[in-house]
Amino acid sequence: MKSKRIAVAAFAGVAGLALTTACGSGGGGTVESGEMPAEIKIVSVTDKTGLTAFGGLPQFRGIELAVEQVNSSGFLGDSTLVLESRDAASDTQTAVSQATEATADRSVSALLGGISSAQAIAISPIVDRAKLPTVYTQSASDGVLGGDYTFRATPPQTTHIGTSLAHLEDLGVERVSVLFNAANPALAEMAEKNLPEGQSEHGYEIVSTTSVQNTTQDFASSATKIAGERPDAVAMLLTGAQNATAMRQLRQAGYTGPVLGQTGAGAKNLVPAGADGAGMFWTANFTLDQPAPSSQEFVAAYRAKYNEDPLNYAAEGYDAAWLLARAIKASGGASREDIQRGLEQVTAEGFDGAQGEITFEGHDMRTPGVLVEWDGSREVVVSKPSA
Repeated sequence: MKSKRIAVAAFAGVAGLALTTACGSGGGGTVESGEMPAEIKIVSVTDKTGLTAFGGLPQFRGIELAVEQVNSSGFLGDSTLVLESRDAASDTQTAVSQATEATADRSVSALLGGISSAQAIAISPIVDRAKLPTVYTQSASDGVLGGDYTFRATPPQTTHIGTSLAHLEDLGVERVSVLFNAANPALAEMAEKNLPEGQSEHGYEIVSTTSVQNTTQDFASSATKIAGERPDAVAMLLTGAQNATAMRQLRQAGYTGPVLGQTGAGAKNLVPAGADGAGMFWTANFTLDQPAPSSQEFVAAYRAKYNEDPLNYAAEGYDAAWLLARAIKASGGASREDIQRGLEQVTAEGFDGAQGEITFEGHDMRTPGVLVEWDGSREVVVSKPSA
């Protein structure tokens, strides 16, 4: 039976966000089961400064937009969301301290976590013990979703890689060289499990696999080795700025063919590569041009508010906040227990959001994904070949 999906309406020119940046310890009264107070407090702990601010800041902007829409539309009747913002500054211990503070404040009904797996793994046992509903984005490592009160609003990349592997088949690829960051668990899983398993189904052979670390900044020797193998395609599974450097050096080494990447190449990380980045493709959970009406409504509303294009992190933050709002409405109450029950209901039904058609496997988000390619200046949606 098809899951019931509820479209997220995007409201351009919205207003009415209740926002505070107070960081003092809380001590408000407990929200009782079935109670819908005039103000429902949720806390965001994310990285607005530091190394991972590139994702945390747009994530928070997506959250802000969603909260404005919830409040201005009267989605929760006479109740409004009050968003309390904390900056973890890309530090795990700071994030843990801030999340712990939120659990101790019984007036806090829910937590919106950040994008870091290290932070989420440390925070999850704390919020589960305190029964504080928590929704993360990104944070794809094992151990994040450990209990009844933790949820994730980003589909793991490993659930999308099949689309990219099918594209290799569409391109007629027979020989693939792999370069991956072994320090990233999700990328290691794709390189060591998903890519090898896809050989028989999609008709390619892996001719070499080369690993690097987070600290690797020079890929010249690996690029020369791979170019010398003359593969039909390269699978390059690297993080952030590594993608642009490796693409430049791969092209300089003489390789001109297609490159299978992953979402870490998005969020403008390939801009420094320019034309050398052209030809890298991956399956994204969100891109500006994906056709879903709910995605395009989100893009229009985000542009109207911030005068910039949204990254995938913003779409994920937006959907995370709307997930909480829907859970409150579904349960008819704003206590922690009410929201947890509401989250179970909403994740069972699914909804349409910034990332398109959203369903869940347990507490973990799933989306169809969209195949994109870097054309040298931006991500473009890849059209499927005609039958």
